[in-house]
Amino acid sequence: MNVGIITASDKGFRGERTDESGAHIKERILELKGQIIAYEIVPDEQKSIEDKLIEMSDRADIHLILTTGGTGLTPRDVTPEATLAVIEKQVPGIPEAMRAKSLEITNRAMLSRSMAGIRNATLIVNLPGSKKAVSEC
Repeated sequence: MNVGIITASDKGFRGERTDESGAHIKERILELKGQIIAYEIVPDEQKSIEDKLIEMSDRADIHLILTTGGTGLTPRDVTPEATLAVIEKQVPGIPEAMRAKSLEITNRAMLSRSMAGIRNATLIVNLPGSKKAVSEC
């Protein structure tokens, strides 16, 4: 499986924070024998996220895009909105399963706004922003 990873983080984009979540996702994909085709850090801005989702999903060599960050409740958490703006069909079972698994660990999982959907032939899945939460879903 060929994977693109997008981290939505203002501080990560400015180089003020190490992208631990993105690094963890990369490690897991490689452990599962996947290929990292593209990796980008973008600011928490809906247009920036939309543009990167479109760019990656327009590539025939990327089958899966995993986003990390921007799924919380603050005004700058806009990854689900960006995802909804670019997908053609939702795949609700994926975030439902992620929330169900995470609810076994913490009730705060109910606050997740992760989305999943298809654009072109590419599956897009929103993951949480913290390394710990990424490893739990």
